[in-house]
Amino acid sequence: MSGAHRKSGSPRGAGANSPARPPRPAAMAQAAAQPAQAAAPPAQAAGAAQGTGTGQAAGTAGPADAGRPVAPLTLPVLADGVELVGEFKNSGYREPPQLVCLPNRQLVRLPPLLFLVAKALHEHRGLARTADIETALDRVAEAVSQEAGARLTGEQVIYLADRKLAPLGVTTYSDGTAPPVVKADPFLGLRFRLAVFPESATWFVAGLFAWLFRPFVLVPVLLAVVSAEAWVLSTRSMSVALQHAILAPVSILLIMGLGVASCAFHEIGHAAACRYGGVRPGVMGCGIYLVWPAFYTDITESYRLGRAGRLRADLAGVYFNGIFVVALTLAYLQTGFEPLLVAVLYVNLEILQQLLPTLRFDGYYIMSDLIGVPDLFKYIGPILRRALLRRRADTRLNDLKRWPQVFVTAWVLVIVPVMVFQLALISTQVPGLIRMDWHKIQGLAAEAARGAGALQLVASGLQIVLLVLPLLGLALIAFRALRGAVRMAVRYVNGPSAAPVPDA
Repeated sequence: MSGAHRKSGSPRGAGANSPARPPRPAAMAQAAAQPAQAAAPPAQAAGAAQGTGTGQAAGTAGPADAGRPVAPLTLPVLADGVELVGEFKNSGYREPPQLVCLPNRQLVRLPPLLFLVAKALHEHRGLARTADIETALDRVAEAVSQEAGARLTGEQVIYLADRKLAPLGVTTYSDGTAPPVVKADPFLGLRFRLAVFPESATWFVAGLFAWLFRPFVLVPVLLAVVSAEAWVLSTRSMSVALQHAILAPVSILLIMGLGVASCAFHEIGHAAACRYGGVRPGVMGCGIYLVWPAFYTDITESYRLGRAGRLRADLAGVYFNGIFVVALTLAYLQTGFEPLLVAVLYVNLEILQQLLPTLRFDGYYIMSDLIGVPDLFKYIGPILRRALLRRRADTRLNDLKRWPQVFVTAWVLVIVPVMVFQLALISTQVPGLIRMDWHKIQGLAAEAARGAGALQLVASGLQIVLLVLPLLGLALIAFRALRGAVRMAVRYVNGPSAAPVPDA
């Protein structure tokens, strides 16, 4: 059971191909719009909205809409519950993006000009009740122009609201229609989430442990973790402890229970780091990552922090795992109970898993926050196309500063072969895993026929589940990879759309 995947979603960029009107599916475009693309040039915007006074996006009927009633023009306003957060601190982008928090706590990353439009619409929201909407739009455009240093018209404000902000769930449309409810669907993200503790309970629990991050406490605790690890791994025999644990079903169940407790404590660490940093953690719960059960804590609010605060939140889970190791070591010193050493080994394996940068574990978020780029996976395609197919650099890569661009490129070129190797290595073990599972099931049935105890049956059943899950995970990863390859092939064969949606 993993204790990762604690961020509900990296800040999503303003989609480069956001639809003009229909509600989007759960997945939103991840590509960030270039600052220069956020607003169309005056001539272009006027051409996109010719003869309407406020643009066709403002609800004016076009040729295809002849005979339909024309929707009244209104001043777009921030959607209910939307909060303008501000600059994404220590980002890896050439032009620092701005963050907007949606009602469902998801964050949207906007270019500065789009953020200024949203801010001006919010500041002038009182004008939405006036009859002269065109004058109100001109006042909004004037306010944006003064801050942006570039002239904007009311037509362009409507265009940006309808084509960029509203599809992302930030503002209403210019005809008064509420924006769609947007849900992030990140690649290799956590699914089937079930919130167990509400935000208020998470805040309370986080407050109980936030003091562990104070420097005068942090340093001695880290020294205790290092000392406990060194003593256990250098003076104790893990092979003997494993033999004792395997022979006793109760020991197996105890080790699994301690592993679950360690994962839960891991998540409390993330929440406590958020509270210590001054931001509010969200709900805590469980879900499914690929096919494995996983705990999670919503710490999306950590994006309000600077780089140091985000890294503290990322590393907090492993820090709390270390505290758990110290507690297990002290318990072993008091009792001499060998399975506790196996539990220490189990927690160390959890720590190593969390530090892997291949999937959305803590190691991935550490690398992401270190360079200030929220979603590294979306750069895999552009970088592979540039490196393997010698294509021109994607716009998303040009948005990054030089150092983050080099770092992300190195990450992709290392991580993709590693993931392929891992999948190939696991695939070669599939026949052996199938045989092992089958023999275990046969043994379980034989033990049940001989009247095995309930604890022994439960322990054997859990072992079977743990053996079967990797097979299901491998099958799911292969299915998604194949589905993605088929979709890419179909898009390549079909070519570009004959009538693409005009972009801002």
